[in-house]
Amino acid sequence: MTRSVDLNADMGESYGAWTMGDDAALLDIVTSANVACGFHAGDWDVMAKTMEAAVERGVGIGAHPGFPDLHGFGRQRMKLPLPSLQNLIRYQVGAAQGMARAAGGEVRHLKLHGALANMASEDEAMARACYEAALSVAPDIIIMVLGGTAQQRAAEAIGCQIACEIFADRAYNDDATLVDRTLPGAVIHDPDRAGRRMAEMVREGVILTESGKRIETRIDTICLHGDTPTAVRIAAGVRDALRESGVILARFAGAHG
Repeated sequence: MTRSVDLNADMGESYGAWTMGDDAALLDIVTSANVACGFHAGDWDVMAKTMEAAVERGVGIGAHPGFPDLHGFGRQRMKLPLPSLQNLIRYQVGAAQGMARAAGGEVRHLKLHGALANMASEDEAMARACYEAALSVAPDIIIMVLGGTAQQRAAEAIGCQIACEIFADRAYNDDATLVDRTLPGAVIHDPDRAGRRMAEMVREGVILTESGKRIETRIDTICLHGDTPTAVRIAAGVRDALRESGVILARFAGAHG
């Protein structure tokens, strides 16, 4: 049976006159786009331009909410009361919905960003609060989760549609969380290495950790970060490696956990 997998990228992270990443080039490769909602990065004009380009290319649109942390690019951990955190998610999902509809599209999925995502991968209650908030605004939204972590357990407990994600450009700890960016080797810049890793993980249905541990997981989508300097080359390398392995790139459908 031929296997299909989605390839997603974080984008829409430019701000005003400041440019981050090459979204246009990425949109020619990926099948889903996680668009920043203006809190960790992005603004209303960037959101509109990114979503319009995604619609033109038939790329699935996702809301990519983060902490209110423009200075730290959403990678500084914050502690918010859960009700406030839920409103933060609702605010950003609502903005994404409005911008997507104005561009002739719809928000298909939700993916948490940066420190918010990392904290939710460790804290099931926090992940559940975020997902329930998103679902209160968009009941049919697909929740993209970091496979094998508290994110997946929270989404499965809710019973919503989920898509399990692995990362092409990040190294893994033995609990399926991502290696802290401050540590050597946490970010993978070599397109060939990224492609080989992804082809093996998809073929075997596992996450490969830095220690060599193999964690069985469902894999629906593969992520790369648009702000990585070699992002476009990594995207192309992963696409080519998957195709050579007989894997078809296609938008995930979403399935109940």
